[in-house]
Amino acid sequence: MSQITIDNIFKSYAKESVLSNVSFHIAPGETFGLIGPNGAGKSTLIDIITGLQRPDSGSIYIDGLKVPKDITKIRAQLGLVPQEIALIQDISAKANLEYFGGLYGLHGNHLKNQISMALSAVGLKETNKKAIKTYSGGMQRRLNIAAAIMHQPKLLILDEPTVGVDPQSRNNIFEFIQQMNQEFNTTILYTSHYMEEVEALCDRIYILDHGKQIAYGSQEEIKMLVQDSIKWHLEVVNPDLNLSDTLSHLTGVEKVLQEQRTYQLIVDPLEFDSHQLLELLHQESIEIHSLSREELSLEEAFLSLTGKTLRD
Repeated sequence: MSQITIDNIFKSYAKESVLSNVSFHIAPGETFGLIGPNGAGKSTLIDIITGLQRPDSGSIYIDGLKVPKDITKIRAQLGLVPQEIALIQDISAKANLEYFGGLYGLHGNHLKNQISMALSAVGLKETNKKAIKTYSGGMQRRLNIAAAIMHQPKLLILDEPTVGVDPQSRNNIFEFIQQMNQEFNTTILYTSHYMEEVEALCDRIYILDHGKQIAYGSQEEIKMLVQDSIKWHLEVVNPDLNLSDTLSHLTGVEKVLQEQRTYQLIVDPLEFDSHQLLELLHQESIEIHSLSREELSLEEAFLSLTGKTLRD
């Protein structure tokens, strides 16, 4: 049984297609990754799932309830952590949660208990009387999550929950998400620009680009889609400004990703010859620190499938 069923969603603005035939399902208790480059259509799809926008065609069911027809009932069991901080800055953390708890229909002792639970869960109980504007970005992110879980939702949607936060807050958020899933069997739909988070958290993944499905399945199934590609890891002593572009023109090279002195080459093993690489580096007087052949990671499979890094 699927908790979320997305079936043939189409959406366009001014005749420009934003989503085209998007379909997938998410099982109860699953942590599901929705990833894609900037402008892929992820935010539009989340807006449609949560009833903020209507699709041109297609259907979405959550626990058997239809979006947007049954959206009021759906929102009672849904928690949303948006990209942008959605808090009232001039009042305290506790007052924020009282406000949001009231929107969920919580009141009295039940509201008080849920506020205490949510603040403890995100590690903000000791600072709950401070105004939100005095909080760091990471603390505000955590309070955003607290506001989304007060009513103990069956489904939690997290849209870039760790963007712009310090490493410690990022780890706290990351651990909390795992706890919600494991201890409360909360179904989680997760989007992120950090592929290592997606790899660690998500059972299955849907890759979206230009509003269309690029890949859908488990991490291993997605890697299998590029099984005919392999990776060469090259680290040089004296990188050249034009080396990345020069490498990309070698026969059999599909993608080149550079980070300082390190180059990742995604290649077709039937066409690529490492000898031509060595000859090129010699001609360009590039000194090699290390060169090795490695298995593709999920991020490199994503790069091979989309032609972009996750932040493009």
